[in-house]
Amino acid sequence: MLVRSCLVLVVTLLLLSACAEPPVTKVLDVPESRELKGWQKPYEVDGQRYHPLRDHRGFRQQGIASWYGKKFHGRLTSNGETYDMHAMTAAHKTLPLGVFVKVTNQRNSASAVVRVNDRGPFVAGRVIDLSFAAAKKLDVVGAGTAPVVVEALGYRSDVDGHSVYTPPKSYDVGTYAVQVGAFSVRENADRLAADLRRQHGSADVQSGEKNGATLYRVRVGKYSSLSSAEQAKDDFRRTLYPGSFVVAFE
Repeated sequence: MLVRSCLVLVVTLLLLSACAEPPVTKVLDVPESRELKGWQKPYEVDGQRYHPLRDHRGFRQQGIASWYGKKFHGRLTSNGETYDMHAMTAAHKTLPLGVFVKVTNQRNSASAVVRVNDRGPFVAGRVIDLSFAAAKKLDVVGAGTAPVVVEALGYRSDVDGHSVYTPPKSYDVGTYAVQVGAFSVRENADRLAADLRRQHGSADVQSGEKNGATLYRVRVGKYSSLSSAEQAKDDFRRTLYPGSFVVAFE
């Protein structure tokens, strides 16, 4: 009887141990993440919130590249530098400024490494705006645009004459908004921004130039992660704003 009781006790303890939950990891099923797969959802460990990248290999994006040249040569970029059309740089809507990326032209497999120092291109479907030098190396100048793959490498430093790339802790951290439209008439942009502000609490109008004309871009929301902004973008696209895309605040 004593042996049998000991066996029952051991089996019971093993079952309890197998059913125990890890005490510090908690998946957050917040409204913005309910449509995500389990591994994509934000989670907490010891009170620290994390937003997993959609691609575990790091930031990777496919889309259309364009380029900008002489018209913007000498103007200030988003990080305060002077744009040099002959330098290997680029503009991106969300990546941290200063990060290097590898861009590959899917038409000819040509690739180039460029540094992100500006914001743009503010056109739906376009993922990166190349400098003239980068566009020339990728053979994009003549066509104007090309399908590309953008792969983030990280911040670059030189060690013993070799370039070493260090990715940021996360490409997902920051403050983001969703651009839902652009207007040539300021009053139309202001009217839409006011409507969106009543519905979503935050919306503004940013002005910028395109082909010599001033455009007024309407941006809505302030999202603390790229994943939540992407989810909001998808919601806007499903309703009245099919051309929506995510932009980053500095």
